[in-house]
Amino acid sequence: MLAELPGAIGLFAGDLQLLGVVCLGVLLGVFVGAVPGLTATLAIALLLPFTFGMPALEAILLMTGIFVGGIYGGSATAIMVRVPGAPANTMTMLDGHEMLKQGKPELALGLATAASVFGGLVGGVLLILFAPQLARFSLEFQSPEIFALVVLALVAVAAVSQESLVKGLIATVIGLMISTIGIDLAGVPRYTFEVFRLYTGVPLIPLVIGLFALAEVLRRLEEPLSRPRQVAWISFWRIFAFVPVWRQVGWKLPIKSSLIGAVIGALPGAGAAMAAFLAYAEAKRSSPHPEKFGTGIPEGIVAPESANNAMTGGAFIPMLAFGIPGDSVTAVILGALVIQGIVPGPQLFTQAGDLVLPLMVGFLFAYLVLMVLGLLLLPWFARVAVIDHAVLFPMIAAVAVVAAYVSERSLFAMGAMVVIGIGAWLLQRLQFSLVPVLLGVILGPLLERNFRRALGISGGDPTILVSSWIAVLLLLTAALLAFYFAWIQPRQQRRRARERAASGASQEENDA
Repeated sequence: MLAELPGAIGLFAGDLQLLGVVCLGVLLGVFVGAVPGLTATLAIALLLPFTFGMPALEAILLMTGIFVGGIYGGSATAIMVRVPGAPANTMTMLDGHEMLKQGKPELALGLATAASVFGGLVGGVLLILFAPQLARFSLEFQSPEIFALVVLALVAVAAVSQESLVKGLIATVIGLMISTIGIDLAGVPRYTFEVFRLYTGVPLIPLVIGLFALAEVLRRLEEPLSRPRQVAWISFWRIFAFVPVWRQVGWKLPIKSSLIGAVIGALPGAGAAMAAFLAYAEAKRSSPHPEKFGTGIPEGIVAPESANNAMTGGAFIPMLAFGIPGDSVTAVILGALVIQGIVPGPQLFTQAGDLVLPLMVGFLFAYLVLMVLGLLLLPWFARVAVIDHAVLFPMIAAVAVVAAYVSERSLFAMGAMVVIGIGAWLLQRLQFSLVPVLLGVILGPLLERNFRRALGISGGDPTILVSSWIAVLLLLTAALLAFYFAWIQPRQQRRRARERAASGASQEENDA
């Protein structure tokens, strides 16, 4: 297959129509991703009927461009207004918005753009080089292994989201409890209170909007009204202010985060949110200054954005090699392939090489387009920082209400968003992080489904959950991570605080 790659590159580069389709897809994806409540999955699903009459390659490239742009676009609103465009951008919000408050919007946006492109290119290269091999590895993850992976993700985010591990775990449990609402796998309604709309569970998009958009508006209402920092229009050269900071971060962190994202993407059902959460947790764990995460450091942007964009390449691997979508977006793209008469699977690479190779090349090209487009739009994104808060936050509240309604086309979704927003605001007042709540909601069904499936296979024997070395390794990692953040890291922080206090006292004595 690699021998045919130069020909595929030449074919793609010589067809202006294919290039235009990719550019259009990326532009649509960035726009959709930047609007809270709109997702790449929704955009592709709405465009699916219009692709029926298109050539197969153009249709798939259009959806791929939307996928790429949608993952990146959510980082802009996460940084500028502390509202993630998608769950995958939640971890970027923590340090990105803090960097904005320090007067560095162009730096935060530049780092997010560079990390997104780097992670996407790494995922694309892995897709081209190791698609069959990584797909075979992903098949090693059966119900016990996926259960253990979800446990690791839940513990990791609960540990790194705030200072208190106990509060992080409580917030995670709240999210898991919300995820149990609806009809369970046996067809029994749970916690629905005979409300018909709850039979399908709490809708995810209104929940995300309530957790972060409405809760942020309510939090700002408590603060004295202040005008935002006035920033000058970002010149062309200031767009590249992230370059020296990227050099300081180094290449180890983005490479490691990208590999985490690609592997997570290759696991069916894991998705970009889990990739970003795990990469952020690993970056904090391995950092010499973990206490600075959440205060606006570059590593807190580079790690999650590298991972969630590398996930896009990883998600294509099981979809193309075995017809198993890696996330919700590739599930819709899989449907488009089937509609076009293309059946993904092991024979796809030999029987439809004229489609697969240009698709992979187009995927890489989409990230090159994203680099140019992201840098060109960076000044416009940064201007959000100068909008008067008295105008900005009522606008966010209005968009939140409309987006919640559009997502489900029901007044119930609007009401659910308001209730969730008020609850999230109260949790913030009690110093709880909202990120573990979201992760619990997203991963709760995956956790329960694989737990019940594993017990069903074993006839109720719980030892099946530790029957493979992969599951044991993941569960041990989760336990060690919890021990580290609950015991070792607080002791290290107290020791460093005593050392700083001692050095400060000795400095005062010398000055005297």
